[in-house]
Amino acid sequence: MSKTIVLILSLISLLPPQTSAGVIKGKIECKGVKDNRDVIVYLEQTPDSAYASPKKNPVMDQKDLTFIPHVLPILKGTTVEFHNSDDVLHNVFTPDKCAEKMNLGTWPKNQSKSYTFENLGCESVILCNVHPEMEAWVVVLQNPFYAKTDKDGTFEIKDVPPGKYNLAVWHEKLKAPSVEIDVPATGAVEINFTLKK
Repeated sequence: MSKTIVLILSLISLLPPQTSAGVIKGKIECKGVKDNRDVIVYLEQTPDSAYASPKKNPVMDQKDLTFIPHVLPILKGTTVEFHNSDDVLHNVFTPDKCAEKMNLGTWPKNQSKSYTFENLGCESVILCNVHPEMEAWVVVLQNPFYAKTDKDGTFEIKDVPPGKYNLAVWHEKLKAPSVEIDVPATGAVEINFTLKK
């Protein structure tokens, strides 16, 4: 066997193994609200039940008396940083038991406080007791296979292992039943939802 062939075979052995993965994409239509944004599309359950939380904590900011983002999907065990970018004092709390009815207190501009969401399935409303008109949501999911829609309602979930799953949607006011999908090893499966009250 020539040295060239041996070298090529050695290089091939160093390549990462090829894995198959599909894409889930589609469009959401929300009836009775101003647009199609802030819908979470997600796989309800995957065979792997443990996924590492992100290395960098997601941030929910408070700017112009608004929580940004309005809806934050996260993995179980993720720590969220709550930041204040306004010139006024802000508070962060939730009345929901699944988030231990946490109250992080009140703090000024350019400071942050954090909370770790440990309960799978928690849909926690986030409020400010200084400004009662402010509201946001943190939704705790089992796996990283999810997407959140913009106002046009389109979504795409990449790198999904092939197999059969239940695909579900979450919206703070609207509902739609979950559907069973079959994700191919390559390519995409397309599914659309219409959400109603």
